Amino acid sequence: MIRTFSLHSAAALALAAALVAAPAAAQDTAPIQREDGTITTSQDIVVLGSVGYRNRSDEAEPVLSYDSEFFQRFEPLTAGDALKRVPSVTFLSDVIESDGARLRGLPPGYTQILINGERVPGNASDRSFFLDRIPAELIDRVEIVRSSSARRTGDAVAGTINIELRDAFELDGGYIRAGGLYYDDKELEPSLGLVYGGAVGPGRLLVGLNFQGRHNPKKKFSLRYDDSPENDPDFATNEFNNREDQADTRDGKDYSANGSYEIDGETTDFRISGFYVRTDRFESERSFEYNDPTAINGPLPTGNLISDNANDNGIDQRNYSLDAKLAHRWSLGETSLRVGFARFDDEQTESEYQIEFNDEGDDPEFEQEFFTTDIADKEFSVKLDHEFELGGDTQLVIGGMYQDKDRRTAILEADDDAAFPGLENSYDQFVDNPADLAVPFGDLDPADGGVNSIEERRLDGFALVQGKTARLTWEAGIRYETTRLDITDFTGAAAVPTQENDYEKWLPSASIKFELTPRDRITASVARTNRRPDFNFISPALLEEELADNDLQGNPQLGPETAWGVDVGYERRIGARGIVGLNVFYRDVKNLIELTNTGEEGSEGPGTFVFTPQNVGDGKVYGVEFDLSTDLGFLGLPDTGIFGNVSWLDSEITDFAGKRRFNGQSDYVYNIGFIQDIPSVGVAFGATHRKQGAAYDRVIGEEVRTTYGADLEIFVEKRFGKNFTIRAVGSNLLNGAKSETFNKFDNLEDQAARDFDEYELESENAGPVFQIMARYAF
Repeated sequence: MIRTFSLHSAAALALAAALVAAPAAAQDTAPIQREDGTITTSQDIVVLGSVGYRNRSDEAEPVLSYDSEFFQRFEPLTAGDALKRVPSVTFLSDVIESDGARLRGLPPGYTQILINGERVPGNASDRSFFLDRIPAELIDRVEIVRSSSARRTGDAVAGTINIELRDAFELDGGYIRAGGLYYDDKELEPSLGLVYGGAVGPGRLLVGLNFQGRHNPKKKFSLRYDDSPENDPDFATNEFNNREDQADTRDGKDYSANGSYEIDGETTDFRISGFYVRTDRFESERSFEYNDPTAINGPLPTGNLISDNANDNGIDQRNYSLDAKLAHRWSLGETSLRVGFARFDDEQTESEYQIEFNDEGDDPEFEQEFFTTDIADKEFSVKLDHEFELGGDTQLVIGGMYQDKDRRTAILEADDDAAFPGLENSYDQFVDNPADLAVPFGDLDPADGGVNSIEERRLDGFALVQGKTARLTWEAGIRYETTRLDITDFTGAAAVPTQENDYEKWLPSASIKFELTPRDRITASVARTNRRPDFNFISPALLEEELADNDLQGNPQLGPETAWGVDVGYERRIGARGIVGLNVFYRDVKNLIELTNTGEEGSEGPGTFVFTPQNVGDGKVYGVEFDLSTDLGFLGLPDTGIFGNVSWLDSEITDFAGKRRFNGQSDYVYNIGFIQDIPSVGVAFGATHRKQGAAYDRVIGEEVRTTYGADLEIFVEKRFGKNFTIRAVGSNLLNGAKSETFNKFDNLEDQAARDFDEYELESENAGPVFQIMARYAF
């Protein structure tokens, strides 16, 4: 559905039009040329005088590289927002948010996320890192590595996303950024930044500071039924159960800093870099359930209100990384030593209060719950490698890595039923709030499986040979990964001593890049990769009613999933910098982790069971990816740039109910857009349109189909001289709602018989977002 613009939306666009009309001199800026040793000036970053393109990598691996100029004009807030414009990346996030990137549409745990080439810990149980934790202003470039190499860890079944932050050789001078974002509920959030780079002593220094206000005023609407259309064509009238209206507002502030100091000597290079990001966020939900599809009058028994729920969650997350690298060239080649430390802390306090009304006129029931979450995940790593020259432009590289990961989780809860404090049926949901009825909570107790520690130590070695000829670039290698796990659960009377698990994997890989002509080339890669088990699966705790009415028993002896993958691609150069590419990929996944029935009766009695994860499944993933990035100089329009990509994604897996795709994989995703530069008046404008296909999830007790509306973004840019730029950007202009259909069942037998516990239709939207952003170079 296309949303009509409100008055405040029109005001934002009017300001954008005014910027276009303002006079300014034409600008001619030099392109960024890091490859030939030049250093980018701050004016090059602030005043973009040309259209941004996807870069053409000369390495053997199939890598798509996008400089920040490719994204910057649409002013993405986070790394996740920037990735919405690259091929094969989907999200199953809330509207106007982009957190867990799903490369090739697979769940986030199948994608390896690197920051400056190094893994970083996160709070998610599937080992993924949410990319909305990294402000886009810190990014120098984004690399999509479609296949794997022996020089990197093999946790990349879908591929690798590497976020390279700006370093000391990326900037000469500084710039400041200031602006604001205006949301559909008339909330205004600030955005501020400062970056400086220059020579200091024998090397170069870069520092950056960023402050970002975050806001998401979501609205949800749900209709619930006792059955579904597949069983009852008239279910909308015959099977209606209840309706839920929810306001879900998320407010936050992100504070970030990054720094880099580098010395490039004749034989020795040194670099130390790091970043820090803090997210201070508050999420507030208010939900009303009614027994009528449209009515909003007071509580039962005289009205239609069934329940009133208030849920608040305070989130404080901090993640930082320090990395030092020393490289020395000597008679036997080049030796590199890299030492890194990264940590992620997640502290949350959540409270929930609910009033339930009834038809009999009795006093309502009041319930309250309180949870605290404290996750600390830290990693220390050391890498050492050496490159030998073998002659004929061929090198042998050998190396190893040691990593020590320590993850500690503490989830505590207090669950209290309290007497309803006397408002009775005079309760007014428009005036009163369940949170106002709170009584003191009892003692906090550990949630089942909620307090545990996981220590993971890795020792890897690798060797590879790489080389070049006039037309062929190639690489072949093998990586040997060993892992030792110590897992301890501290909850419940049945808490068990520390359990150990060890596994090892050989991961070979090879890539070639062959130049058919100066403009045409083909790429081909084959690699074996793996995916490590989710943390919540390897904890030995027994979780009651975790899978509908069924229980989940963790399995510390789980091994990683493995996959053989193939990528074959073709690229053609268009004009000076344009590229068109086509790639096909295939993954054959073995030892897939699936839930299996132990045969033991569950805690809810007959008809329920205890399930445990096992390495018992197989799957395959395949698709076709097309991307284009070029100006129209061959048509006489050198200042008009077009870009776009489309990916067709598919997979097959067999679970407890038969064949399906991998959970959450969209069947397609595309992004198309254009940028028009008008150098004579220092103006540019453009638009991008994105859409991803439906995704389907099936687990024991629940099936979900998720769809998103299209996303339209428009920008208008005005340049003033060589140092100042203002942009107006509108995003989510089509009010692209998220829609979900839920099939819910009590147990596996009901799921097979299509005996529904509940059928739910849910929609979520947040409205357009407008921003004005100014940059000044100095």
